[in-house]
Amino acid sequence: MRCWRVCSALGAVLLWAAMATAQGDTLRLTVEELLRMGMENNLKLKADTMEVQMAKDRRRSAAAERSPELTVSARAGYMGQPIVFEQGLTRPTYPDAPDWMQDYAVDFTQPIFHGGKIHYAVKRATIAQTIAELQAESDGDALKLGLMQHYLDLFSLYKQRDVLTRSIAESERRLEDIKRMKREGLITNNDVLRSELQLTNDRLQLDETENSIALVSHQIDVLLGLDEGLLIAPDTTLLARSYITGSYEEYLQQAYDGNPDIKMLAKETEMAEADVKIERAGYMPDIDLYVGDALARPITRTMEDKFSNTWNVGVNISYPLSSLYKNRDGVSEKKRNVLLRKNMEEQYKQEVRVGIRSAYIRHSEAVKQVDALRLSVKQAEENYRIMQNRYLSQLTTLTDLLDAENVRLEAELLLTTAQTRVIYTYYELQKACGNI
Repeated sequence: MRCWRVCSALGAVLLWAAMATAQGDTLRLTVEELLRMGMENNLKLKADTMEVQMAKDRRRSAAAERSPELTVSARAGYMGQPIVFEQGLTRPTYPDAPDWMQDYAVDFTQPIFHGGKIHYAVKRATIAQTIAELQAESDGDALKLGLMQHYLDLFSLYKQRDVLTRSIAESERRLEDIKRMKREGLITNNDVLRSELQLTNDRLQLDETENSIALVSHQIDVLLGLDEGLLIAPDTTLLARSYITGSYEEYLQQAYDGNPDIKMLAKETEMAEADVKIERAGYMPDIDLYVGDALARPITRTMEDKFSNTWNVGVNISYPLSSLYKNRDGVSEKKRNVLLRKNMEEQYKQEVRVGIRSAYIRHSEAVKQVDALRLSVKQAEENYRIMQNRYLSQLTTLTDLLDAENVRLEAELLLTTAQTRVIYTYYELQKACGNI
């Protein structure tokens, strides 16, 4: 019994390995897995994460300027012979002096008021950190939409492959019937040649479709950090999901509230306003509290070889008078930059309105097309069946039959295209709102 269990387990392992080998070149991904892996492995998003960390470091560095500056210094060395001139530069004397000197000092400086430069520098660095985070969010949304575009392209390509494969199989059967009818003298060799030509064209198109599947899969593999030889198979249940949309006004309001690019432009305007205040701070004085203590030998006035200790405390006030005429153009430039940023913000809002309107209309259009094309596919299939029966009964020409087949293929591909457009425009709307 134990031997039988071991053999059964070994057989199951071998069966699983054989199935994995057979499916090793194809990876079936759901939309959720696609987007998750893209967010985890994309190099652009990893670079954005590093930019965010760098922005946090710069914010902390700017905040550190509020902290006091503490300096400790020590100096020791050989002191040369001092010379004292008794009258002008004549009658030099050489007083006794120690050969070694030592100086120890502690200085403490606390910024009190710098016209707001430190405060607005910290605010600017905080805004820059927020912008970096919004940029990462925006790049993530763009990546998701790009992945969805590749993913939906695969839907169309796999559908095209299935349609061509079925068409080739039917063409091969039809070619056998045509050859039989020719042998019976019912048709000419022209129909045989045209059928063979149509079959060759379908096979070439199928080969091109297979190559396109490999290329699109390779693009997704690179973006997800997967083995670049994997073929990606989309989840076909995605087409069966419902994609309910709200009104255009709802999407527009959601975009104004949640679109990371709109938020980022608003933050850039805030940063420009902070730059104006930093530039204006140049008109204000700098006030610092300072405390110092020094221990030194020898005493510099008497040259006695003794330690002397002195300390001081006070307020340092400095005012750059040159700022009254140097900062004027700088402030004017920063103000104009604020207006420019507001203008860019309004421009992008216009682009968002146009994009949402376009995606909204295209989505509604695609939904209507899906309903209409489902009926067209049924009609095209029925038309092809009728034309095939009529051709076999010699009631119509091969041209009419091939035309009916092309209409059927086109209707099926158009239906798949409309279905993928429904999904893509839905995700396009979600991206515009920052909800993807």
